[in-house]
Parts: sequence; C-alpha cells; structure tokens
Amino acid sequence: MLQIKCLTVNPIQENTYIVNDETKEAVIIDCGTFYPEEHQAIINYIRSNQLQLKHLLCTHGHLDHCFGNENIYKVLGVMPEVMSEDEFLITKLDEQARNLFGFELQDEIPPVGKFLTKEDVITFGKHQLTIIPTPGHTPGSAVFYCNEEKVAFTGDTLFYMSIGRTDFECGSFADIMKSLEMLKRTIPSDTTLYTGHGPQTTMAAELRNNMYLRQ
Repeated sequence: MLQIKCLTVNPIQENTYIVNDETKEAVIIDCGTFYPEEHQAIINYIRSNQLQLKHLLCTHGHLDHCFGNENIYKVLGVMPEVMSEDEFLITKLDEQARNLFGFELQDEIPPVGKFLTKEDVITFGKHQLTIIPTPGHTPGSAVFYCNEEKVAFTGDTLFYMSIGRTDFECGSFADIMKSLEMLKRTIPSDTTLYTGHGPQTTMAAELRNNMYLRQ
C-alpha cells in the first residue's frame, strides 16, 4: 500500500509529494521546497523513514515545482525526470526565476536524469506509475497514475474545482481542454487526485462539480 506524504511549500504554496510503499523505495513528485527549513524537512522525512529514493519526478517544468530539485540532487544524487516537451522550461529555471518571480536563482540547475515519454513506466518498490501526457498548462505537463491504488498526481492540469492556468509561455487553453476530455475517459471516477496546489479531491467529485469537466 502506498504511503503519501504531502508538504505544502514555497511562497506559492505548492504541493510536494513523497510516495513510498512497504519496500521503502520512494519517489518524490514536484519537489518545490524553497526555504532552507523546507529543504531540510524533506531530507529529514526520507532519512527518518529510511526511504530509498528511486525517482525525482516533475509533472511539468515550472520553477515552483522544481525549486528543490538541486537540493535533492546535491544531497541524495537523484536527478529530475520530466516530459521531453518541457525541456525548454526545466533547463532554463534561472530565466523563469528572473522573468516570472523577479529574483536571481542562487542554486545551480541540476542535470536532467531522463526526459520522459508516454511509453515510460515509473517503477519503485512493488508499484508502478503510468504517464498520461496532459499538455495545456505547459506542453510537457503530465499526470502520474497508479492504477493499483487508484491515485493520480495531476500537477497543475487539474485542481479541486479548477484547472491550471494557460496564459504562461506555450500554454494552451484548447490543449488543456483536450487533456481534460482525455482524463475523463482514462481516470476512473474512484481515483483520488493529488493536485499541484490546493486540497486533494476525487475524479468523481470533479466530474460532478468542476465546470471545466462538465462542459
């Protein structure tokens, strides 16, 4: 059974997830830790629970979901993985910091361990995450889905009662609406959704109440 720890971090209140099973193998999804105490909190959690980190996953390449990648790489030696369509974002985190947040990024940009495709399967312990491409918020946005446990990590594609913005560089409202239609066909209604910002929800609740899925 999966254990899912959520840390809400950085000035934008992004959700960072540490996911493991009984084997103690783990993945981090969207490491947005920004402040030193946040960096230390995620390392402390991994060490105190004796977890072996196998993957550092990014649902997309925006900086608020990647602030902590350098810390994980520096301390644990694990490199980030992201969809290839977001290479232009994750390799230019310094430009994002400057242009979107108005400050200079102090940390180095860690090397990308792997550019993912929809054919890849993320394995750790006794579990697998399949990759569902959901372009729209960014070209390389993706949902990581575990069919066995009926959980999905939706990043900034699908939120509680809302969806991700599409007015950033290379965002597309038409694309995100197509992605949502595909998720409606792909994700079972009894799936718990762990979102990039805000509270968790379920696919059933979003199908009933989210105006973007009801269209």
